[in-house]
Amino acid sequence: MKAVAETLGVARSNLIDRLQGKAKPRRRYHKAQDAALVPLITALVAERPTYGYRRITAILNRQLRAEGLAPCNHKRTYRIMKALNLLLARKYSERPEHVHDGKVIVMRSNLRWCSDGFEFACWNGDIVRGAFIIDAHDRDIIAWKAVINAGISGSGIRDIMLEAVERRFRALRAPATIVMLTDNGPPYIAKDTQIFARQLGLKPCFTPVQSPQSNGISEAFVKTLKRDYVQVTPLRDAQTVLGLIKNWFEDCNDNHPNSGLKMRSPREFIAAETAIA
Repeated sequence: MKAVAETLGVARSNLIDRLQGKAKPRRRYHKAQDAALVPLITALVAERPTYGYRRITAILNRQLRAEGLAPCNHKRTYRIMKALNLLLARKYSERPEHVHDGKVIVMRSNLRWCSDGFEFACWNGDIVRGAFIIDAHDRDIIAWKAVINAGISGSGIRDIMLEAVERRFRALRAPATIVMLTDNGPPYIAKDTQIFARQLGLKPCFTPVQSPQSNGISEAFVKTLKRDYVQVTPLRDAQTVLGLIKNWFEDCNDNHPNSGLKMRSPREFIAAETAIA
């Protein structure tokens, strides 16, 4: 018995009690304050059913801090959600191996912008396609454009480039060169688009062929858009959807906890960096 106890790293008395059936079964751990958190967590999960426990914790803590209450640890949120059967199902998928040279993330805003397109179908058969520009540091969706039953043209890409520069700098040209990372789609590699980009102070940069990871920030946002907004919203027709996309992007900028920003939204992250500066 002594050798077994030493191997397991437990006391001999504990093993003897277990053998004799005297050991008391452990009860599920809980805190008295859990009852106050249950309705808050339940409401958040109902409102954002695609969020995991870490993002639910980030949203929950915003509410608690606004009310002057102590924040909730993400492990506690996990335990409560597990007891209520509110956790997301785990997904396992193999990712194809592609070339990925360099890092997309940068150390401050307005050093590299990324752009990509998105597409989804409405219930009536309409197809909505669009494109956006996102900052590789603060993950803010700076500009976007969407069209119905058509593709995003080179002029559409040039429009969002100009809009992004105007929104960030209130000028027609960036004060310093910004790398513009995109795939090799025709609207991006068009000669007119590249010339226009350089006139705005943007330096076109294209990902290697069959390497979506090289534009991973844009790819991640498209996944977030489809998972957290498109798949949980009634998409009756394209006109209705066009009215929703603006709210989706604003919600993502204002509220969506981003793991790359330590579970803060892009606007929270920008405000924190501005305060430090």
